[in-house]
Amino acid sequence: MAQISSHRSTTDKPRTGNGGRGPHPPKVFGGGGGSGGNRGEPDHFPDYTAQLHRYRVGLIFAVVSVVMLFTSFTVLFMARRSTGRWDASTRTLVTDWVPVHLPIQLLLLNTGVLLLSSLTAEHARRLAALESVIIPASNIPGVARISPHSQRWLEATAVLGVAFVTGQWHAWRLLQQSGAVFSNGGPASAFVYLLTGAHAVHLCVGLGAIFYVALIGSNRKSLEWRRITSDVCVWYWHFMALMWLYVLTTLWFLH
Repeated sequence: MAQISSHRSTTDKPRTGNGGRGPHPPKVFGGGGGSGGNRGEPDHFPDYTAQLHRYRVGLIFAVVSVVMLFTSFTVLFMARRSTGRWDASTRTLVTDWVPVHLPIQLLLLNTGVLLLSSLTAEHARRLAALESVIIPASNIPGVARISPHSQRWLEATAVLGVAFVTGQWHAWRLLQQSGAVFSNGGPASAFVYLLTGAHAVHLCVGLGAIFYVALIGSNRKSLEWRRITSDVCVWYWHFMALMWLYVLTTLWFLH
């Protein structure tokens, strides 16, 4: 009778415990959100969401610093306005604070231009977010080619921003013609130039960024870069519009 051997062949390989499928294949690099699907290469670029978050955090810090600056200006404005010398003979407070006659009509016109630019900027921001999704899809054969339009709305925003700054310059010229000069027009006129000038400087920073994104960076950078920079620039522009409403209200009611 034949006997069954209890010894296993030395050529038999042990099972891997993976359901008979053999060892795991070697891992490949990539696969993260930043490589854009480039398999076999390590991720060199951060994830889009994380990058946008970092830019927005930086914007928040900038906004907080600007708010603190204008808050300190307003406190000084109100404190200086209420100071004076007590006249014992007339029992009144004598102050050198002379109210400034503001060119309200021109300032309101400038305000309308700035608010309109905020609307065009918001439209550009939303278009940039949409284009970053649909433009890559237009590269599929059979899909109609889609051209970007967000940069045109950014250009319109930049033109309106230049119009606002030009209007502010004319408002300062009218103030000088009325005698409210910065040097010897009194503390009231000095604070008017200080608040409006500080706002104009910060707005020109945002205006320069919008010009760069719309005219220079749009042709050299990726769609993700356009979306991130448009988002940050537009939110800063909205903030500048709100700050101008704050400055105009402060000057109007407290000058």
